[in-house]
Amino acid sequence: MTEIRLYNTATRTKEDFVPLDPKNVRMYVCGPTVYDRAHLGNARPVLVFDVLFRLLRHVYGEDHVTYVRNFTDVDDKINATALARKEAGAAGSLEELIAERADETINWYLEDMRALGALDPNEMPRATQYIQQMIDLSAQLIKDGYAYARDGHVLFRVRKYAQYGKLSGRSVDDMIAGARVEVAPYKEDPMDFVLWKPSDDALPGWDSPWGRGRPGWHIECSAMAHALLGAEFDIHGGGNDLTFPHHENEIAQSKCAGHGFARYWMHNEMLQVEGKKMSKSLGNFFTVRDLLDQGVPGEVIRFVMLETHYRKPMDWTSTKRQFAEDTLHYWMKTTIELEPTSVDRFEPDARIVEALSDDLNTHLALSYLRALHHQPQKLLDNARWLGFLSDDARTDWNALNSLEGYSFSFVGEPTPEQVSVLSDFREAYFKEYLTARKTKDFASVDKLRQTANELGLKLKVTVNQTDIDVTRRLNEDEFSQLRDLTEALK
Repeated sequence: MTEIRLYNTATRTKEDFVPLDPKNVRMYVCGPTVYDRAHLGNARPVLVFDVLFRLLRHVYGEDHVTYVRNFTDVDDKINATALARKEAGAAGSLEELIAERADETINWYLEDMRALGALDPNEMPRATQYIQQMIDLSAQLIKDGYAYARDGHVLFRVRKYAQYGKLSGRSVDDMIAGARVEVAPYKEDPMDFVLWKPSDDALPGWDSPWGRGRPGWHIECSAMAHALLGAEFDIHGGGNDLTFPHHENEIAQSKCAGHGFARYWMHNEMLQVEGKKMSKSLGNFFTVRDLLDQGVPGEVIRFVMLETHYRKPMDWTSTKRQFAEDTLHYWMKTTIELEPTSVDRFEPDARIVEALSDDLNTHLALSYLRALHHQPQKLLDNARWLGFLSDDARTDWNALNSLEGYSFSFVGEPTPEQVSVLSDFREAYFKEYLTARKTKDFASVDKLRQTANELGLKLKVTVNQTDIDVTRRLNEDEFSQLRDLTEALK
């Protein structure tokens, strides 16, 4: 069996991965708080652990791996977003608007991550589905003396857990000196963190032994992981910004409840844009959907992300994006006429598996994948195994780039310049059509077709091509309008 080695944040060493039960390999990854679109940085842990999920399924078998990634759908940010909607005149109660926002954002998230080639985890629990488990865990910690109730709050006694700070490498006293901790009258110690807090009538809340309230953030993941993976499981992952306080607090409350919890902790580094931290103030902040809507294929985003090892900062640059586009274009062109090998007959390239088994060395794996260019069938099959060259991507690429993918019918003899203008318009129009086909919103396409008709162009789109019939001779002004229309679509 393939030997996998992973860097364990808890021990700060690369270790042999030995699952508790090879027939029941279990992984938990912290998912998003669903109050808005996922930004580019949110996509990195999704793609990192998607690759690990694929590797584990290959080594241990698809039926022997359980991957859980949660949705935090009870949070002050979600409440604030819903309240802003209500104040803007949205219909419905605040609770209804909160649920509506959470549903909407979860659907956005799944749509965007699937566009990046990420497989859905086996389980995608919502925090609101596990409130009773959170209440039970909090009650147990109170009973055992690790937590206390005061003024409708339940708080964890940090100093009762001697190993607190081990994961992040900090002492409690150092954390108090350097961290932003809330000093509140209901706290015994400034470092104590909230397991449960009160809710007023306007906010979501659930009945509990301590009054109507809602859970703190940290207790949510502990309760969901325990419910779905058991008291002890193999891998817990997330971005390194979660190491403290979120993962540190998860460990403390779970261990004190008698759970073995996670044995291997994995954290990906953060993302930058052109060498700078992504920030709205710098104007370099964008969501995954922003890129997709700009025409950047999801597989390009995936390629750029995986070109950098997950424990190194990832820098999104225009150069890397162009390299990814060129590489994927070549792969598509090389393999478009081939059919993928059936799953039961496919065996991934040993060098690629070996690279991924060495702490997810995706950079090396992609270099081995590129080296398969002289073996198109192996290139296609291994690329698909790594989440590239999907059926949808191949269909879209084939439609957009087929040498026989369009035809022109003219009245009169066209000039080379006119053919060039029509070719550019045809490509821009077809990209718009592909986007509309995915979003199911054809309003912009219909408007373009109407404008084209007014210019004497009849457009016909089929699965693999766009035909343009020029029903009358266009004058220079009309060709100029077509140029402007094409530029506006780019």
